[in-house]
Amino acid sequence: MKFRHEYKHQINLSDIIGLKTRLNAVAKHDPHCDSDGTYYIKSLYFDNYFDKALREKLDGVNKREKFRIRYYGTDTSFIRLEKKSKINGLCNKVSAPLTAEECQKIIDGDIAFLLESDSELLRELYAKMQYQLLRPKCIVAYRRECFVYPPGNVRVTIDFDISGSYNIEEFLNPDMKPLQLYHTAILEVKWDEYLPQIIRDAVQVKSRRSAAFSKYAAVRF
Repeated sequence: MKFRHEYKHQINLSDIIGLKTRLNAVAKHDPHCDSDGTYYIKSLYFDNYFDKALREKLDGVNKREKFRIRYYGTDTSFIRLEKKSKINGLCNKVSAPLTAEECQKIIDGDIAFLLESDSELLRELYAKMQYQLLRPKCIVAYRRECFVYPPGNVRVTIDFDISGSYNIEEFLNPDMKPLQLYHTAILEVKWDEYLPQIIRDAVQVKSRRSAAFSKYAAVRF
């Protein structure tokens, strides 16, 4: 299991302008971006009756995990179940494919098929929906601009137009209207063994400190 370094900053519009100028000079856009250098992400987050994932995030628990289902733009032919783990400040993510029909079954509570899956991750979700009572909780959607820098396997993302909804049955609806819109943006930097100085300099944001901002937690509140 491979873990990566990660830090986040909550930023504003003026920060974005400066960041994009510097990053465009030293890094390239992710090849999966649209023509404007961005793409749209929609995620369905899971939690249990006691809001275990939310509380562990807010309390800064050292070892924690969360499950989500994610797709990009309006393309429901490419859907992934993801489990993101964090230990000692390092992050790991594993994923498995889902069809739109399977995703809808999970939303409807029809999860027996997960137990028969060849995917260990899908079987794990089944077990935790049974024994931890994990359930889909809310939708988080946003637009992302992503830069990549091969040395250090660096990814720098700027997430904005962040919105959320409790109408989980609308997850696969491309015309879903957000319940809330958050007037903030998030800078995330992820890397493997080292963060090159050229990127470290490019992502400096004046008067901003690394912060454990969670889009999921923001929507829940």
